[in-house]
Amino acid sequence: MTGARQTVTSADGTPIAYQRDGAGPAVILVGGGLDDGSENAALATELARDFTVYNYSRRGRADSGDTQPYAVQREVEDLAALLDEAGGSAHVFGASTGAALALEAAAADLPVDRLVVYDVPYSVEAEAVARWRAYRARLAESLKQGQIDEALAAFMRLGGASDDDLAGARTAPFWDDLLRLAPTLAYDAAVIGDDGPPPADRLAGIRQATLVLTRSTSDPYMPALPVEFFEAAADAVAKALSHVTRRTIDAPGHAVDAASVAPPVLDFFAG
Repeated sequence: MTGARQTVTSADGTPIAYQRDGAGPAVILVGGGLDDGSENAALATELARDFTVYNYSRRGRADSGDTQPYAVQREVEDLAALLDEAGGSAHVFGASTGAALALEAAAADLPVDRLVVYDVPYSVEAEAVARWRAYRARLAESLKQGQIDEALAAFMRLGGASDDDLAGARTAPFWDDLLRLAPTLAYDAAVIGDDGPPPADRLAGIRQATLVLTRSTSDPYMPALPVEFFEAAADAVAKALSHVTRRTIDAPGHAVDAASVAPPVLDFFAG
């Protein structure tokens, strides 16, 4: 059974919406770019068989508030409020840029029990770093000019979308939903940082047992970010951590596939 939507109040007064399901030890799910929590919904259902799962909408998304000015620290405080709501501590799963946010929360000494990060998109190689810097500049300028459509297009081009791909996406039913989320791309960019590589010095302070997951096949919808991109990021993260398990799974793409992701997550959190 699916639980009702609820809200918790973050330190700056921002309401953060979440859905609670299941019973057992607490798990909090942190979504990535252009996700309002929907992408993790199927995973929440799988994990709720053994855990109490909190699947939330990050600030600026769905029913959550968006108090300005934005800062990554505010998102860390959002997660702190959810951890308090969950009983004072919880396991945390983060996907994509949500994985980077989960790492920041653990590095800030929040009461995270065990941590799983999936496909964290740090840029490690020189070419990837250059592309990230160029994307950040395009994104910032587009949002400054109020060109939300172009901001979304810049994000899709980062993944390798062609002009034809963009033309097709702009006529698709989901485009308007993505436009509503597009301003939060600035938040995801801030979580990753200016340069793109993982913040090794901060990550070195994480003491929680951490599972770093990637997949074995590239995502056809993200040709500019092949599996090697995510492998390099995951290896750099794993190198910085003290208590880490590094694992590659058979998953169909970057978006969280519950059937592929749930088993290793369940095993790790149960351990």
